Amino acid sequence: MKEILLIRNIGIIAHVDAGKTTTTERILFYSGYSHKIGEVHDGNTVTDWMKQEQERGITITSASVTIFWKTKYYHSKINIIDTPGHVDFTIEVERSLRVLDGAVIVICASSGIQSQTETVWNQSQKYNIPKIIFINKMDRIGAKFFEIIEDVKIKFNCILLILQINVGIEDNFKGVIDLIEYKFNYWEDNILIKKDIPKDYINLSLQYKEKMFEILSEYDEFFFEKYVLNKITINDIIISIRKLVIKNILIPVICGTSLKNKGIEFLLNYIVDFFPSPVDIGIKNFFNKEYKVCKKSKFLSLLFKILNDDHLGILSYIRIYSGIIKVGDIIYNSSKKIKEKVFRILRMFANSKKDINEAIAGDIVVIVGLKESFTGDTLCNINENILLEKIKIPLPVISISIEPFYKKDQEKLILSLKKLCKEDPSINLSTNNHFSEMIISGMGELHLEIVVDRINKEFNIPTKISKPQVFYKESIKKTIIQEGKYIKQSGGRGQYGHVVLKIEPINNDNDDIIFIKEIIGGSIPKEYFQPIEKGIYEQLKTGIILGSPLTKIKITLLDGSFHAVDSSEYAFKNAAIIALKEALKKANSYVLEPIMKVEISTPDNYLGNIVGDINKKRGNIVNINDFKNFKVIFCTIPLNELFGYSTELRSITKGKGNYNMEFFNYCEIPFYILEKIKK
Repeated sequence: MKEILLIRNIGIIAHVDAGKTTTTERILFYSGYSHKIGEVHDGNTVTDWMKQEQERGITITSASVTIFWKTKYYHSKINIIDTPGHVDFTIEVERSLRVLDGAVIVICASSGIQSQTETVWNQSQKYNIPKIIFINKMDRIGAKFFEIIEDVKIKFNCILLILQINVGIEDNFKGVIDLIEYKFNYWEDNILIKKDIPKDYINLSLQYKEKMFEILSEYDEFFFEKYVLNKITINDIIISIRKLVIKNILIPVICGTSLKNKGIEFLLNYIVDFFPSPVDIGIKNFFNKEYKVCKKSKFLSLLFKILNDDHLGILSYIRIYSGIIKVGDIIYNSSKKIKEKVFRILRMFANSKKDINEAIAGDIVVIVGLKESFTGDTLCNINENILLEKIKIPLPVISISIEPFYKKDQEKLILSLKKLCKEDPSINLSTNNHFSEMIISGMGELHLEIVVDRINKEFNIPTKISKPQVFYKESIKKTIIQEGKYIKQSGGRGQYGHVVLKIEPINNDNDDIIFIKEIIGGSIPKEYFQPIEKGIYEQLKTGIILGSPLTKIKITLLDGSFHAVDSSEYAFKNAAIIALKEALKKANSYVLEPIMKVEISTPDNYLGNIVGDINKKRGNIVNINDFKNFKVIFCTIPLNELFGYSTELRSITKGKGNYNMEFFNYCEIPFYILEKIKK
């Protein structure tokens, strides 16, 4: 148990360019894992190991690294996952947060809270993950500290605990006042030096130290008693903060500049001292006395990531929640109802690997040898009917057609795409039946650009692609009850299937497609329910207006009939397809288009031109924030209007504007736009 108590599973999450990878690189250096600091702009960081990451200077895939760090209170093993900041790769953040116990949110001191900061914050809240905020780039022009803290409080309605005060800002950033030890800390030649607090900062430091004590006293009764008696020690402060961070009541805030190696030691100390161990967190949303976070309990884990390795084949990343796993074990995939064998267990250091013989509860490791297991599957002891909460896969919003340059590569391309889809479940592969072409769908233009680049370079397949297309969806407005019959008579045995379906729109945000059975009596034998459901889901892939997938529909099997001799699974599947297709024609089907949440940064003098352009693009302005010499516009714009927008924005702002976007929701497309698309 003691070994598990010392594990910390944490993620580094933030908006793109806030400094996640640079911060991770410094953590690896200071912990002794690496002996040379890599830089994003040089393309030589440990966690950005993919060629595409190094070329673009961005994180594309989440990388796992294990390090060790010792404080006065703990000597911990830290499993760190560095996640992407670009919204196109949000699945990497989603599945990482699903298995992590703590998150460091990096916020740029100059840019402040940006669109992806909000996204990762909401993702972390969904999984109730304890957090530490690291305000980075305090040496940057336009850096702010207290203003950003106030923005976070207002925007996210949370309780922040300020543990440090900056001494100096921008070019004059000298160091930080640590309110726990009550010392001034600054760095000379990357060496941390502690001194008494400068006289100019004593009153401010006392004020914020008192605020820190008041917050801890309000939420921790034991600390309050010591506070009243004036008997508080540093140990009491650490224990109280840890207790309240684990309960997700408050969020500590510290600052520094990762690029200049300032503040990393504090961040590592607080990760170890304040973040929970797997024992503190337990198994989320799962209650079974036979499964506890300890070695002696039954084995239970979640497969949260797949990676293809040229030499080893499929690498399956798992978070172990209870028990122990050893090389050679036969384990059970309760999601697929299959058995799998563990050939090797690896400890990952980005793209480097170390073989280990076993792994225990609380750990994050890689298994080699799993052939049929996918992202989100539960792995446990043989024949245990246990399922953990799955990982939510975001819906694709954009697609392109792809084909090999040489026909001989067709089969190779299909296999390559299937491999990439297994790695990244937010990539969708389908076939356009009208033109017999392959369609890949994803989260954005950059997402699909990376997929194509990997096919060309990693799999050595030259390809031809179409221009990006919007991934539309279809739905209905009316409730319809429809009969469907599939009856064929030939010389011998015939085919007979008959169903009655009700289709109706879904108006809530939680459900996408619902299928239920309300048949009373034996009008249709139970063995035909599955083929009926199969037929329904097959037809739901193709709407009647643009042939787009359907969404927000509830389908109820009401009635039907069968023939003792002629009925078959094939007949009932086709009867369901016929009924649903006819119902869609009568139910006022309509098309939905993806709407993007867009954040545009621009100098003041271009604001009017950009606002006018947003209106032309059918956009809605939500808010405009005013910063020194520039504005940030928050708006929503249909994705169909945003192709090539980076070039347009550069033209409008003479290269001084930039933007970020992420998926917001689906809305009904105006009729005049639909008519243009049909043409």
